Amino acid sequence: MKLIKNGTIINEGRSFVGDLLLDGEFIKEIYEGEAPRGNYDEVIDASGCFVLPGVIDDHVHFREPGLTQKADIESESRAAAFGGVTSYFEMPNTVPQTTTLEAWQAKRQLGAEKSHVNYSFFFGATNGNVNDFEQLDTHRVPGVKLFMGSSTGNMLVDKYEALQAIFKKAKELDLPVMTHCEDTEIINRNMQLAKQKWGEDPAVEHHPEIRSEEACYESSRLAVQLAKESGAHLHIAHVTTAKELEFFGKDENITGEAVVAHLMFSDKDYAVKGARIKCNPAVKTDADREALRKALGNGKITVVGTDHAPHQLKDKQGGCAKAASGMPMVQFSLVSMLKLVDEKVISIERLVELMCHNPARLFHISQRGFLRPGYKADVVVVRKGEPWKVTAEVIQSKCKWSPVEGDEFAWKVEQTFCNGSLIYDKGVFDAASRGEELEFRNNS
Repeated sequence: MKLIKNGTIINEGRSFVGDLLLDGEFIKEIYEGEAPRGNYDEVIDASGCFVLPGVIDDHVHFREPGLTQKADIESESRAAAFGGVTSYFEMPNTVPQTTTLEAWQAKRQLGAEKSHVNYSFFFGATNGNVNDFEQLDTHRVPGVKLFMGSSTGNMLVDKYEALQAIFKKAKELDLPVMTHCEDTEIINRNMQLAKQKWGEDPAVEHHPEIRSEEACYESSRLAVQLAKESGAHLHIAHVTTAKELEFFGKDENITGEAVVAHLMFSDKDYAVKGARIKCNPAVKTDADREALRKALGNGKITVVGTDHAPHQLKDKQGGCAKAASGMPMVQFSLVSMLKLVDEKVISIERLVELMCHNPARLFHISQRGFLRPGYKADVVVVRKGEPWKVTAEVIQSKCKWSPVEGDEFAWKVEQTFCNGSLIYDKGVFDAASRGEELEFRNNS
């Protein structure tokens, strides 16, 4: 048995100095204060550290299969482990797309063979595959991912009857529908006008004008309408605008995700970061960022993810038309959010709600997301100390760059335990580690 000793435990709205006892894959006991004396196989001294549940990232793109020049499951799950992320849900816009049962099963097999942390894979909706939903193992899939606007991977669902059928079937099967909400017609019109004004590849500063507030709001409004008509659980990914926040907080079946990029950056950062912070939907104004930050505390945002989406740096060159959209963030999501704790944007207890407890609740993940006896021992130990700088050598993602490269953080991930195994320990990584497939809706 392993004992994590003398740390400040943050769990279920409480903060206290105590000990955490792990027995194999599971949490055996949580002690407020000292654990009884005994012969433990390993004692980890967490004095001066904070002990949290492992982070659950509900939104990553690990690019395998078919796009492995950008990233793969091994490299990105390693980056996750370095960042204190012990579980992730991966998105379907790979090659082939995860829109058939065969592709979904093949990706699950890749996860079993290669993932260092716990894994699960969304099933992607198309205009014509709604009948396949019934054949999914609903205990092994987090939900259905629906692109209601053009994005990477060309998975746009644009037929109203298909959208209605997707929401209806998801409700029948008790599967959440996670949507990418941007209106393609509005974006195309804005791009055409931008090219007329600024040439064939408008500067990246114009990205939030093209992928505009209106484009996001109109698509989200339609998604909310479909959710209310069907009764399905709608989870809107990467909310970016203050205006969209009006959709949340009134109906527990309609929830919103904020991603770290939109909480850290605003349109003023394009001048320095350039296309490195180009993503879909776009990083928007200071006012939008401030509204999103406020929404972390008032309950309008339920979950914080990353939309981790690596590209080779050569593909990030150019402006609105040419530079690829997306950025790698999974390794730095927890330390970024802890920076917001230092800035008094949220409390550390609320951070744990947003990044650990709420993803587990919202997607009904079995035995994870909390520090509880009998739950899987997914645990991260973090420490605040001397500032350190993100350099290329630190970055574990295969693409070897990050929008936070050059930035300083005061917090560090000291240890990551996944299913009771210490897979990351102060820079030392267990390359042989393998995570487990997540289970959902098992009422445990």
